[in-house]
Amino acid sequence: MDKGNSFSIGQFSEKTGISIRTLHYYDEIGLLVPEKHPSSGHRIYNHDDLLTLQKIISLKFLGYSLDKITNLLKESRFTVDLNETLTLHLDALEKEKERIHQSITAIQRVIKVLQAEEEIDSTILFTLIHSVQTEQIQADWMERHMLTDIKESLSLKTEDDKAKLDQTYIQLSKEVKELYGQPIDDPKVQNMISAYIKSSFEFLGDDLLEKLANANIEEIDIKELEEMTHNPFTEEEQEWLNLAMEYHMKQAEVE
Repeated sequence: MDKGNSFSIGQFSEKTGISIRTLHYYDEIGLLVPEKHPSSGHRIYNHDDLLTLQKIISLKFLGYSLDKITNLLKESRFTVDLNETLTLHLDALEKEKERIHQSITAIQRVIKVLQAEEEIDSTILFTLIHSVQTEQIQADWMERHMLTDIKESLSLKTEDDKAKLDQTYIQLSKEVKELYGQPIDDPKVQNMISAYIKSSFEFLGDDLLEKLANANIEEIDIKELEEMTHNPFTEEEQEWLNLAMEYHMKQAEVE
């Protein structure tokens, strides 16, 4: 059927690019209700239905739900009051944009890690993904504690810089799992600590290290930051690692 501006559902679907299934659903919920043939009951779409569908597509593009679109279609004019809902949708889209950006970043970093390692413990991998997920939360923490300079310096680090730090952390995690239980003064343990600290300092750089050293952060605030981050170690492994690092620092002071 195509008599002037009348279309069957198949023709209307082909003309608009909207699937027949979707058109059926829009009809069922009262969003886009075409005329029905008096004898066959087949849907008959016209030019007005085409205009209505264009409005639906436009409002969906702006992020509105179908329920909200149903109400908006009843409006013949829009006033400045629409700005409030548009602003809310804009905020929601900005958050979704940030979430997608974080997901892309996490995927890219995981790809690099797997290419370099070929195989990695799942706990370590999930720790890395969580670290990427919470980067913005950690940045907000720095903002709250007046550490804007440090936050800005870290934001300037390239993805290659972060990838190198990821590799360093993965290497540390693997070696902790392998060496756990050895005496903390064992040369292999201390070489592990030394390599990790050296790579971490290279990532941070002298300027950022100086800013961190001069930062006035209460112990309770540091614990808050630590709670935001996960690590792949058991409590026993973490305690052993802390003791090994303390020993390393004391030895460095003596030297």
